[in-house]
Amino acid sequence: MRAIVIGLFMAGAALMRPLHAEPFATTAPVALVVETGSGTILLDKNADKPIEPAAMAKIMTVAVVAQALRKGETTRETAYPISEETWRKGGAPSGSATMFAAVRSRVRVDDLLRGIMVQAANDACLALSEGLTGQGEGLVPRMNALAGEIGLGHTQFRNVTGFADAEQLTTARNLTHLLDWLRSNEPEVYAIYQERDFTWNKIRQTNRNPLLTAGLGVDGGVTGASDTAGFGIVVSASHGGQHYVMMLHGLKSNAERAVEARRVLEWAENSFQPRLMFAKGEAVGEAVVYGGTAKSVTVAADRDVSLLVNTAGGEKLSAKLLYDGPLEAPVRKDSAVGRLQILREGHVSLEIPLYATADVPVGSLPQRAFGAIYELGVGLIQGRHDKR
Repeated sequence: MRAIVIGLFMAGAALMRPLHAEPFATTAPVALVVETGSGTILLDKNADKPIEPAAMAKIMTVAVVAQALRKGETTRETAYPISEETWRKGGAPSGSATMFAAVRSRVRVDDLLRGIMVQAANDACLALSEGLTGQGEGLVPRMNALAGEIGLGHTQFRNVTGFADAEQLTTARNLTHLLDWLRSNEPEVYAIYQERDFTWNKIRQTNRNPLLTAGLGVDGGVTGASDTAGFGIVVSASHGGQHYVMMLHGLKSNAERAVEARRVLEWAENSFQPRLMFAKGEAVGEAVVYGGTAKSVTVAADRDVSLLVNTAGGEKLSAKLLYDGPLEAPVRKDSAVGRLQILREGHVSLEIPLYATADVPVGSLPQRAFGAIYELGVGLIQGRHDKR
C-alpha cells in the first residue's frame, strides 16, 4: 500500500488559538461523533473497541421488526400475546425496563414498538420476537443477518433485549451506523423515537433519551447501561444543515451520561463549519502506473469533498493518497484506484474513494521494460528502508 502525503495545512484562522491547543476531550471511555452528510469524523475515542451494547441492542430488534412490517409479514395492527415467560422475563416481575403489559393480554405491534422505543421495554422485545417467530429469542438470527448485510462487521447479537451476555458485543462505530441506517431506511418506524412519553396499562413513562427535549435537534436515540459496561447513549441530531450521530459509552452514572452527552453534542454542533477541500473532478494527486503509455495518472473524487473544520482554527489537517501500486496498465478512466484520507490531528477524519481521470493504455515494449526497471529500483530502496 502506497501512502502519499498530499498536504499539511492549518484549518481556519490559525492565529485565533495557540497552535498546540488541547483537542476536545470527553470523560467517556468510548466516544464517536460523525457528521453523516460529509462523512466527517469529529471525535473518535476507542470507536472500534468491543463493547457491550446493553439496551442499545434494541435498535436492531426494532430494525428487524421494521423489515417484517415492510415485507408484509405482520402489520402495526397485529396483536401478539404476552406469554407468561415473556411477562416473567421482561415484564413487571423482572425488575427490568418494562411497559407493564399484562400477562396473557394481547398487544398491537404498534404499541409494542412504542414500548421498546420510548420505554426500552424488555417485555415488548420478547413479545414481538415470540409473535413473529414463536420463540422469545427467535429474532436473533435475523438480527445477526441484518448486521452482516449493512456492514456491522464487529457486532454479534445474542438476545433481543440487550441483557448482559459476554458474547454480545459491538463497537461505537457499528452502533452509530446502525442508528443512522434505521433513520434512513425505516423513517416511519424510526419516528417513534421522537415521542416524549407513552402510557400503557395506565402507567405513563417518559422517553429515556435525556437529549430529546434539550433543544439540540435530537430526533431519536437509545440509552443503555449494565454493571459491566457502564452507561451509554447513541443519538441522532440535525443542526444548521448538518446531521450528526453521537455515541458515548462507559460512563459512570445516569447523571454523568446526561451531562456529558449534552456537552459533547453541543460542542459538535457549535464548533464546526463545512469547508470544501476538493471539488468534484479536481486533481487530488497522481498514482504511479506500471507498464503503461504514461508513468502516472491523475486521480480525483467523483463528488465534492467537504470537511467540517473547527471555527476556532488552529487544527492540523493533512491529506493522504492511498493506493495499491504501482497501478498496472491498462487503467480505465473512472475506475476506482485508491482512497483519499484527510486526517485531523493525526486521526482519520474523512476517507473517500478516488478514481482515475484518464485512460492509460498498455505501453510499448520499451515503456514496459523501463517501468519494470524503475519499479525494481523503487522496491530495492523500499526494502532497504524497511530493514532499518
